[in-house]
Amino acid sequence: MSEHVVIIGAGQGGLQVAASLRQDGFAGRITLIGDEPGLPYQRPPLSKGYMADGDASRLALKPQGFFDTEGVDYRPETPVARIDLAAGQVQLAGGETLDFDRLVLATGARNILPPLPGIELPGVHLLRGLADAAALRAAMAGARRAAVIGGGFIGLEFAAVAAAAGVEVTVIEAADRLMSRAVTPPTSARFLDFHRGAGVEVRLGALGAAILGDARATGVALADGSTIPADLVLVAVGVRPNVELAQDAGLAVADGITVDGHLRSSDPRVFTIGDCANFPLEGRRVRLESVQAAADHARHVARTIAGQEQPPYDALPWFWSDQGPLKLQIAGLSAGWDATHALQDATGATDTVLAFREDRLIAVETINQAGRHMAARRLLAQPDGIGRDTLAAHDYDLRAALSAR
Repeated sequence: MSEHVVIIGAGQGGLQVAASLRQDGFAGRITLIGDEPGLPYQRPPLSKGYMADGDASRLALKPQGFFDTEGVDYRPETPVARIDLAAGQVQLAGGETLDFDRLVLATGARNILPPLPGIELPGVHLLRGLADAAALRAAMAGARRAAVIGGGFIGLEFAAVAAAAGVEVTVIEAADRLMSRAVTPPTSARFLDFHRGAGVEVRLGALGAAILGDARATGVALADGSTIPADLVLVAVGVRPNVELAQDAGLAVADGITVDGHLRSSDPRVFTIGDCANFPLEGRRVRLESVQAAADHARHVARTIAGQEQPPYDALPWFWSDQGPLKLQIAGLSAGWDATHALQDATGATDTVLAFREDRLIAVETINQAGRHMAARRLLAQPDGIGRDTLAAHDYDLRAALSAR
């Protein structure tokens, strides 16, 4: 009997495993299990392009013909009840069991729901899947005022779209700057200026105390006693990895499902990719919420399953966020930076920030500078890295520094 690979999670990472397995010559059976209806789709546009135009037709990652042609058994709307490692089986909620030889967990993450009174009221929205996005977009069309709890990528992307549509938007952020977990202070400041200039009210250092309203949400009460009236409330304070299936099966978990350098879990038959994977990178353990990381993980796991020898996973992380006319692109991880160097455009606005740790470049944030972003990715991928003195000698011109290597 041919080898059977079961993939739990039909997002971009799970689908990429199936596609890459076939590309890498795997001839066994592949079953891809998803819990949402319809074909696998792109999530990044939900808070950006889809929120603006409502066109879901461009979201599908693959047509139905892909699954038919490649022999992938795709199971939409199929929740998984449990994993039995001893038996090598996945039990579906409907009672069916699937034997597996290799199992890939691409279970992703879910929105954190803060314990605020009124959080369950109609008019309070989360944004993770297509159904969430459709409901939020419909609410936005009839809203005059919106409150966004959380000043990260998702909250700010929605704020930009809503403000452009004429909605009065207030962003409530507990930290003292926007996107504080993802970017350096100069980049935070640039986006604060943009959003305020676009008419968005931004409350920094503000804590939500309750969602106001009786039959539906009418605003947000803050811990300082002030209130923000709103016809809709978006809660976007981060996500939590979906580890329950793995944990109940006895796999090691710690801020995600713990894997090794080849993305294998504590059971060598089981791999984990994407938002739910906690993996070693650059001498520490990380969990990345990134479509690109999920796709890179998927390709690595597919090669391993297909029998290809390869070094441990070490792909450079990169991210992006579209907020109005500003495209933020990040190469590397800035966590732990101890110095930054900012570059400005012709108007004096910051458009590039280089982050350093112990005088070594660790990350580059660019705004509407695609060429610099690509140069940064190539520089950061160099095995010996690059020091601040070298960059300073080239007046922090990334492309010049790259050409000189």
